[in-house]
Amino acid sequence: TKLLHPAIDECRVTKDSYEIALLRKDNAISTNAHTAVLHAIPTARNEQELEAAFVAACISNGAKHQAYHPIFGSGQNAATLHYQHNDQPLSARKNILVDAGAEWDCYCSDVTRTMPLSGSFDPDSRAIYSLVQQMQSTALALLKAKVTWETLHIRAHEVAVQGLLDLGILKSGTAEELMKERISVAFFPHGLGHYLGLDTHDTGGNPDYGDRDTMFRFLRIRGEIPEGAVVTVEPGVFFCRFFVEPYLKDERTRRFIDEGVLERFWEVGGVRIEDDVLVTKDGYENLTTAPKGIEEMEKMMAGGC
Repeated sequence: TKLLHPAIDECRVTKDSYEIALLRKDNAISTNAHTAVLHAIPTARNEQELEAAFVAACISNGAKHQAYHPIFGSGQNAATLHYQHNDQPLSARKNILVDAGAEWDCYCSDVTRTMPLSGSFDPDSRAIYSLVQQMQSTALALLKAKVTWETLHIRAHEVAVQGLLDLGILKSGTAEELMKERISVAFFPHGLGHYLGLDTHDTGGNPDYGDRDTMFRFLRIRGEIPEGAVVTVEPGVFFCRFFVEPYLKDERTRRFIDEGVLERFWEVGGVRIEDDVLVTKDGYENLTTAPKGIEEMEKMMAGGC
């Protein structure tokens, strides 16, 4: 079993055409469900009503099971990476982070969208959303077979550092210094993504949770990505007191964070954008077509499509 188990794990990394077809179906259903949530926001009173809209859309399209427990975190709840309660009122909150995906014939989708509860993003939320979208597009531009996952993860952090500097949340150092100090881990504490298939967090990633480098400790994939793998690409920026406050209490790191500017962003909660992506020889194919981007989502919520 010591030889067989890792061999099976490795075999599950690359997908054949039938598996890819199942994952496409998964994502088509999840797209309908995320769209249903966008349309339900104007009349919803709490997180659970939006979760119900998502699950109902999945079931009506033949997917009776979820790939994992959905996350519907509004306001500061969006800063909790695996928020589970999904029962809080939406009033007086800015955004909701929806991390939810259907299961189809035992294969999983995993899609995250962050949506404005008022129908449009306020300026601070818009700035963070734009930053996260830039982090994702930068990582995707580098994605192809045989690239190392660490390379994409580092580039996403570099974009995060520069964006947080531009917003004034980070200060008192160059981007290079802040990367060396791992300050961005306070705001982007998780890995860039994971393999996807029969499990949401599928096998074969060879994580090293004992890594002493905090930037890499929670990566679920290490090393080169093979052609035919399906990965999630899911950068985020979060204002989570659990992760940020230790940096504020440490004299060495607190000087890099402007607490006055940071105070404005707690209510943004967190923004994550997550797509399911097939890795090809020279690039990738994005299997996720759920509405994404400020203009597209605001237009849909206004009844534009």
